[in-house]
Amino acid sequence: MPGAKKESEPEAKTAIIKELDVSTAADLVAAVGDGSVNRIVVSGDLTGLPQLRLSPDQTLVGSGPQASVRFKEGSDGIQLSANNKVQNLRLVATSNKRVVFNDTTVTDFGVLELGNLTMTGVVQLLAVDRVRAGRVEVHGIDIVSADSRAYDVRPKGYGVEVVPGAFTLWNQQLDSTVTITADLTGLSAGRPDAPVRGSGIFISGASDTGGRLIVNRLETDAIYSNGGIVQGTADRISGGVFTVHGAFVDIVRTRGPVTTYGPNDMVLDNWGVVDRWISDERISSCGPSAIGFVNFGNINSLRINAPIETFGQGARGFNVYAGTVKSAEFDRIVTHGNGAVGIQIGRPVGEISVRRGVETFGGSGDSLVKGVMTKLSAVAFSIKPEGSVQRLKIAGGLITHGSGIAPLDLQGGVGSLQVKDGIMVSGGKDFSSQ
Repeated sequence: MPGAKKESEPEAKTAIIKELDVSTAADLVAAVGDGSVNRIVVSGDLTGLPQLRLSPDQTLVGSGPQASVRFKEGSDGIQLSANNKVQNLRLVATSNKRVVFNDTTVTDFGVLELGNLTMTGVVQLLAVDRVRAGRVEVHGIDIVSADSRAYDVRPKGYGVEVVPGAFTLWNQQLDSTVTITADLTGLSAGRPDAPVRGSGIFISGASDTGGRLIVNRLETDAIYSNGGIVQGTADRISGGVFTVHGAFVDIVRTRGPVTTYGPNDMVLDNWGVVDRWISDERISSCGPSAIGFVNFGNINSLRINAPIETFGQGARGFNVYAGTVKSAEFDRIVTHGNGAVGIQIGRPVGEISVRRGVETFGGSGDSLVKGVMTKLSAVAFSIKPEGSVQRLKIAGGLITHGSGIAPLDLQGGVGSLQVKDGIMVSGGKDFSSQ
């Protein structure tokens, strides 16, 4: 008969969504503990919560601007398992605890999604223990306060270890076949008068030969961080935005300002492999040996559209001591401090251009170089013997203000060199014709 179901046709299955609205802490604990509940909607400001674990395929969302989940003092927050979503909420834990983290006893965490969240506490997503697969989608999270300094498992390389971040995504599996993927946009951390402690945004694979983290986009808004590293420590660094070894990123874009405040706090640092890195707002540091942009990995195209400015002894503007950069374009670089080189190149790179000059205000002093305090002079542009630049183009001049500090130090090779607006010591000798 027309319209009759054939005997062999399977019946269509419809996924059953069980949703619960909760407005008390007790109701939220009960809903999370019920694995048959797929979607939990929070309304109001819920306080005094213990640590919660979302079951596989559970979603936790807020309803309205007041939707908040506040955890007990000293308690971690939400543990994700597999295929979880957390969206449209304020989540508050103690600053040095994990406000969102994942269960590392699962082998594949599926897709973990975080969106439109304001948080206090550390976000820590790891591929370690049994985790061997998964994808992370993060879009629009603001970490108001966090302290990651107590997490003492840290990647090591180039004579230093790296303090993890307020946001940490890290594939720690040593097996090179283990790959975690991610798309990360709209990440912000800290405030100008209250930076997060530790690194800001930290993404990493296991090593150059271990498990990989493959990221489509890493896009940040404003980042303010202070690693809390004791001045004079030579084997520890942190970063505002840090792509560590084993991280492969199509594009890093810092859409907001990035500022660091303490010793050895790199503002932007790359140990990984990045196709394009674009920075749209000011890059600045306020501590000794706190460098504007450090590259130890490989970058195809680097474009810095706003000034890099550092305030501190040995706080260089930009350096390459390992890896390479094929093309780097800067707006302007200014350093204030003894030993604070403007640009220093220690490996072969491609083209470097600066639109509005490199200027240094300082003499000679110590700066942290690959885990060793090294005496440097605040040269505007320096190429070390192991370094070279295929093409160097500077507009706006190379200017030093320190007594007896040369603007240009070429110990390595330069394929072509063009400098407009002078090579000079302020108030003294003009090196342009030499």
